[in-house]
Amino acid sequence: MTSKAIRTGWIALCLLALALATGNARAERLSLDPGWLFHLGDVPMPVVKGHGMSYQNGKANGAWGAAAADFDDSDWRHLDLPHDWAVEGPFDPKENASQGYRPRGMGWYRRYLQLPESDRGRHIELQFDAIATHATVWVNGIVVDRNWSGYSGIRIDITPYVRYGAGVNTIAVRVDADEQEGWWYEGAGMYRHSWLVKRDALHIATDGVHADPVKKNGRWTVPVEVTLESSAKAARDAVVDVALVDPSGREVAKGSARSRVGALDSAVARMSLEVRDPAPWTLGRPSVYRVRAVLREGTKELDRAEVQTGFRTIRFDADRGFFLNDEPVKLQGVCIHQDHAGVGVAVPEPIWEFRLRRLKEMGVNAIRFSHNTPAAEVLDMADRMGLLVMDENRHFNPSPDYLRQLTWMVRRDRNHPSVILWSIFNEEPLQSTEPGYEMARRMVSAIKKLDASRPVTGAMHGGLFTDPNAADALDVVGLNYQIGAYDTYHRKHPKRPMTSTEDTSAYMTRGAFTSDRAAQVLGSYDDEPSSWGNTHRQAWRAIAERPFIAGSFVWTGIDYRGEPTPYEWPSASSFFGAMDLAGFAKTAFWIHQAQWVKDRPVVKLVPHWNWPGREGQPIHVMVASNAPRVRVLLNGAVVGEQDVDPYEMAHFQVPYAAGRIEAVALRGGAEIARDVVETSGEPARLVLTPDRSALAGDGLDALPVTVSAVDAQGRPVPTANVHVRFEIEGQGAIIGVGNGDPNSHEADKAGERSLFNGLAQVIVQSRRDGGGALKLRASASGLQGAETVLALRTAGAPPSVPTAEPATPLLSWRVSPPFATRPDPKLVLAETDMNSWGWDEPPIRRGPEAEPFRLYRSGLPVRADRNDGRARLAFGAIAGKAEVWVDGVKLGEKTTPEPAPFEVLLPKGAARRELTVLVEAQPGQPSGVWGRVALERGAR
Repeated sequence: MTSKAIRTGWIALCLLALALATGNARAERLSLDPGWLFHLGDVPMPVVKGHGMSYQNGKANGAWGAAAADFDDSDWRHLDLPHDWAVEGPFDPKENASQGYRPRGMGWYRRYLQLPESDRGRHIELQFDAIATHATVWVNGIVVDRNWSGYSGIRIDITPYVRYGAGVNTIAVRVDADEQEGWWYEGAGMYRHSWLVKRDALHIATDGVHADPVKKNGRWTVPVEVTLESSAKAARDAVVDVALVDPSGREVAKGSARSRVGALDSAVARMSLEVRDPAPWTLGRPSVYRVRAVLREGTKELDRAEVQTGFRTIRFDADRGFFLNDEPVKLQGVCIHQDHAGVGVAVPEPIWEFRLRRLKEMGVNAIRFSHNTPAAEVLDMADRMGLLVMDENRHFNPSPDYLRQLTWMVRRDRNHPSVILWSIFNEEPLQSTEPGYEMARRMVSAIKKLDASRPVTGAMHGGLFTDPNAADALDVVGLNYQIGAYDTYHRKHPKRPMTSTEDTSAYMTRGAFTSDRAAQVLGSYDDEPSSWGNTHRQAWRAIAERPFIAGSFVWTGIDYRGEPTPYEWPSASSFFGAMDLAGFAKTAFWIHQAQWVKDRPVVKLVPHWNWPGREGQPIHVMVASNAPRVRVLLNGAVVGEQDVDPYEMAHFQVPYAAGRIEAVALRGGAEIARDVVETSGEPARLVLTPDRSALAGDGLDALPVTVSAVDAQGRPVPTANVHVRFEIEGQGAIIGVGNGDPNSHEADKAGERSLFNGLAQVIVQSRRDGGGALKLRASASGLQGAETVLALRTAGAPPSVPTAEPATPLLSWRVSPPFATRPDPKLVLAETDMNSWGWDEPPIRRGPEAEPFRLYRSGLPVRADRNDGRARLAFGAIAGKAEVWVDGVKLGEKTTPEPAPFEVLLPKGAARRELTVLVEAQPGQPSGVWGRVALERGAR
């Protein structure tokens, strides 16, 4: 799949969202990514003491500290999501090795937004695609949800809590990243997208469309279930129209169903679409269909939703492995984590596309997203790129909180044609026990209730032969590093399908070909297996030669931060990847490409050919090729020729002489491909090679730029480790740098980076409303610099929620009983008195009453950016004559009785004050604080 296709798909989604947002349909899905405020570290809640504070603390909106709607966040950092704060921090040997020696800790995010009056009566939903790690969310000081996983999405109905019109709504999120779920780098913060979804009170539930094609007796149908929800005040009737749209955009089937949904209830509309001769979803031609559901009430459209799907059959056979569309397919898979060089886990979608494309180039046809659910956009890419997916939840636990995470994953992902397996655990100590079996049985059952079309697996690294064990509850038995058990287990359980869920775990340092344990460097000849794993060549041979093993998931396709095995400090990331953290290939990449690619010739010669001081000494040369035979030449002379072992590859000992070494792939004695490596001189100039030549100027598009060095003749210098500085000009930014060195402690968020064994990477991203050209320059001491120019195409960002101006809302008021005569505005109310004065929130209307006077009192928190003597205490409307007092000082007087706006200037003073409004009603007329009250920024 091309980057252009990724952008086209994203633009289509943006246009759909724009259409929804501009009245062509009732629903709006608005990005909430821009405009957040961030504080690194916890904001301690005040100690609750005294009856008054204790009383308030027990109320729905009694949040304190940074959770409160009126908290002063004026000195917080401004940023846009996605955001990973851990990757911004320094490396620290005192921090957790498994988390990459990066401090994580606690963090807070806050955002302000307004909702127009026209939204009143609609269903308002807040969506966070993932937050690392545990999160608590408040809206207007009311706690609305808690989430116990950094990998599952949060969907919150905030309709009961929001305000409309001039009122400003506050979202506060406390993130606890001291909590950890994995033994790898997990990042910290709101690292995936956030959304505000506005829909009719009667609407299609989030992830509420299930449309997974079924083939029976040679005929295809698409059973469709559409879950409807209603926050309306009465039962309503509606019609659901469903259309199936083929890859060209043509509608090829449709259906309709009526449904009645009760107030605050849900219902499911069901129908079945018959489809003749659909284009199949295959690895080579992944035809993606879309199912569009439209909810109507009469002629009025209320809501719509779309999901991707595809026509394919899957089957795991106990003797012959995996079948796609009744054709045998060996799973050529890898496991990957979700972090990337420079950006941590806050990975832009185009960088994900780059990662998946690199894996496809390697010959990968399957991915295990280990050990957690990936971002939804990544599965969309897998559908369109023709990659098979093992979709894995994080926690092996059927208790309610964790079952909620599992079922969320299944509901969200069950339409994707790429998803062929659900995985419910990885290497659990309980796997060999009866409790493990019972836990697995319950989790499998929960999945089957939502999706009966895909098998369930789990990754076992032992306990296979106890009775009972977790494997007894699985549809497909997954094995981690169990080569020695493959045959025995198959003989004991001949009816059980099996796959390797994890294998290999071999070490390599990209660009190094001699192990130096003192320097924590591991050579790249595939001869450094872990104590529990095998080489890439051994592991694939064991799987490829056994037809009953469905396939392989190599640990890992790409390096990742944390779990720095086999070394710890100063190593801060893994050595397992077939590619390094930046996506640069190691030797394992070429080995697997030679093993897995069948539709084109592959030949790759390793190592590089810069070995000064070793003239005449033998150099181990490996040639990875899918050709039957290879020939090696040095400076034009043949030094050897041999057959290629399809697993072990071809190996030569070549006496070193500077110059040109070549590997020629042969079939039937004829050349079909060639790889050339030349000895280079000292680095003379830098080279910048962008992955693409243009960026969309939407603030979302990003691309990696490879940084390298060449000698005076333009030959790459694979041993260059020079320090490079970067400058960017135009409407874009450098969002990360990296070089794939697992021992590097250079900053990821910087304008400089050293080459590591000849390579580094810069990730650039456009700004919103970008256009013109983006220039990236690189310089290094003693070398000729480089410049690359990227075109910025005009492109609109997805519709987003405007950021509201922070305005301290005064929400919690005490209202006195009526007085016949003017009371003293300084009247003290006992802290323990919660009942003689009432409680209310503007608009506060009273009367007509027999007695004319009332006191209205509220706490007045004053933000630092409002405490300059110019801030205005603004009343939307006061009915009656009024006096405004703050801390016993009269600030202003309203002399007219008619309802009208009113404001006073607030002088500098304490951060928390007491506001009292004395209102005198006119005989027979209602009175009170009728409008919103807020402390607003004054004119400058």
